[in-house]
Amino acid sequence: MRIALTGSTGLIGTALIRSLEADGHRVTRFVRRAPRGEDEAAWDPKRQRVDTRALAGCDAVVHLAGAGVGAHRWTEAYKREIRESRVLGTTAVAEAVACLDTPPRVLVSASATGFYGDAGDRVLDEDSPPGRGFLAGVCQEWEAATAPATEAGVRTVLIRTGLVVSRSGGAWGRMFPLFRLGLGGPLGNGRQYWSFISLRDHIAAVRHLLDTPELSGPVNLTAPEPVTNREVARTMGRVLRRPALLPAPAPALRLVLGELASDVLSSQRAVPRRLLDSGFRFAHPDVESAVRAALTP
Repeated sequence: MRIALTGSTGLIGTALIRSLEADGHRVTRFVRRAPRGEDEAAWDPKRQRVDTRALAGCDAVVHLAGAGVGAHRWTEAYKREIRESRVLGTTAVAEAVACLDTPPRVLVSASATGFYGDAGDRVLDEDSPPGRGFLAGVCQEWEAATAPATEAGVRTVLIRTGLVVSRSGGAWGRMFPLFRLGLGGPLGNGRQYWSFISLRDHIAAVRHLLDTPELSGPVNLTAPEPVTNREVARTMGRVLRRPALLPAPAPALRLVLGELASDVLSSQRAVPRRLLDSGFRFAHPDVESAVRAALTP
């Protein structure tokens, strides 16, 4: 296939490109600087400009770009950056796809389990209602921004991603060094559910979605066995053979992280019902196998 991709330098984008190109697929990376080769094309999400010439003839578009949720303290300015990078960028991609004479067969567009808000211990599948709060609102607008592609008849898949287990980036990438030093432990009371997925399973799931024409709409990209943050800490300590007893109390997290602490302490017990129903099989269905996979070279 010929595939266009945004967010090519991120954790997931880098791994996805490696996987696709290893199997002979041709990937065009959309970048916000001047393109440096035939495999790159220009786009400007804030100004909603996309080089549609580079989209012409693509079989699929994978849209992953967005400002990192945990990259900075949540000032009002950075919250605006989080929202606009997702909503404006997705609108630009969806409108560009919709205006093509021959649009791609599928648009896979990023979202997150933050869509469900802080849901306690309720089991969440793709039919569960949206939650409240900043991130839940951003996710709802983010997903709605794909409407031009859907209305143009393009199969559109919204990937509600959980926490990706990897040493190379994301929340888990920050945890590994702390736990190696014996400084890890539960966050807050540790009872909040963390919906996770190994990086390998995430990439395999995206490729499954590209190849499964029956799937459209929201799909949870999470392992089938979500666990509490306390169990995550225990597992990290057990696998790394380090103590994992130092809790980070909620008031301290709020002092250090500000409003971002609400995301760290929120609970989403999401399950991948639609993935499983479509025949997808996880290589790492439980948190211990996902952590061990992240430590494998």
